[in-house]
Amino acid sequence: MQNSEVFILAIESSCDDTAAAILHNDKVVSNVVANQLIHTQYGGVVPELASRAHQQNIVPVIDAALKKANIQKEQLNAIAFTQGPGLMGSLLVGSSFAKSMALALSIPLIAVNHMHAHILAHFIDEEGYDKPEFPFLALTISGGHTQIVRVDGYFDMTIIGETTDDAVGEAFDKTAKILGLPYPGGPLVDKYAQVGNPKAFSFTKPKVPGLDFSFSGLKTAILYFIQKNKLANENFIEENRDDICASIQHTIIEILMDKIKLAVKETGITQVAIGGGVSANSGIRNTLKEAEQKYGWKTFIPKFEYTTDNAAMIGIVGYQKYLSQQFETTAVVSKARIPF
Repeated sequence: MQNSEVFILAIESSCDDTAAAILHNDKVVSNVVANQLIHTQYGGVVPELASRAHQQNIVPVIDAALKKANIQKEQLNAIAFTQGPGLMGSLLVGSSFAKSMALALSIPLIAVNHMHAHILAHFIDEEGYDKPEFPFLALTISGGHTQIVRVDGYFDMTIIGETTDDAVGEAFDKTAKILGLPYPGGPLVDKYAQVGNPKAFSFTKPKVPGLDFSFSGLKTAILYFIQKNKLANENFIEENRDDICASIQHTIIEILMDKIKLAVKETGITQVAIGGGVSANSGIRNTLKEAEQKYGWKTFIPKFEYTTDNAAMIGIVGYQKYLSQQFETTAVVSKARIPF
């Protein structure tokens, strides 16, 4: 189905950000995100509060996306929404609105896998950003996922490595909590790491066979390391915060890079793309960029606004599904866990 004037409304509500975007074919013409600050005081996302906030935010966010794109809802060709994975209450707010609006406008409804969207965000037509060619390897790193995916087509993806326990984003956030940093702590670890010495302290990397990851042992090692040093010096964290963050971040990046290097060696694929919330981390972005020169890879790093949860990435999957007419009825159900 080719159409030079395809307008997709995309809705993302998998966790605590209410997001809406309008895509004109593969170009983003508006991308609006409403963050939920209420979770900061609890040190993490509270599902019930998240779903309530989505209910308050979804109408103004979609309205803002339409106004910013300067189009009327009657010009929309389809509505794409996040089907999963994510928090069930949050997903239901987005899917219910998408179904109602698609029904009211008599236009197709498109369900999107959130993790596919992180990978396909690289296909948004953005000036200054190249699109990968198939096949390529995708490293998807977020608060809930750590995966190496072989991508042979828009909808032909195979997980070839994943975490056996905790996700990398969880390792960053739990580290921040141990250090007494406020939620969300991952970006703060990155911030302090930029001025610290990455070789100040050493942490043992977990030995996991093949392309799989493990981060639970590292989290425990960091906890014991902090407890031990605080017994000797109660001001240890304050006096060494930057170096601690730099050393931990360096270890996590080494774990990720070791597996990516192995994946390249095993598959022979030298195009590597990153996606997911943790791909906003400056250390990971810089290391992957250096790998282009060091190993002769072609690396793809998304525009910063397409790394964290956003609706533009839902929209680009929606556009590709629209072209191949992969539509859903209103009977489609949201899923907290969804097959890749």
